[in-house]
Amino acid sequence: MSFDTRDPGLQPERTILAWRRTLISLVVVDLFIWRSWFTSEPTTNQLVPGLPGLDYQGVCALMAAVATVVVACVVWVRSRQLHRGNEAASAKLVLVSTLAVMGLGGTAIAAIALGG
Repeated sequence: MSFDTRDPGLQPERTILAWRRTLISLVVVDLFIWRSWFTSEPTTNQLVPGLPGLDYQGVCALMAAVATVVVACVVWVRSRQLHRGNEAASAKLVLVSTLAVMGLGGTAIAAIALGG
């Protein structure tokens, strides 16, 4: 019995599906943050005077969108990697995705705190 060739089975497909489920849940969190921003009362707490809507809720919505785009890019890169072979995810890719998910979580907490 040779251990040179490895039969990955359905592991790469399950991994891609898990990454996609994570992305879908992040989009849902994003939508809640954006809805909170759109339905909030206009404030005079603008971070940059002259830019309407750029208050703390607007910054939370923008940060949530950025985090979701970063995770979408990570999902795309990882899906391509798994279609090419069965290599492990790079530490940089895991770090970027972890920071984006943690950033989105912090943004969601900030949006709840600022919106309520």
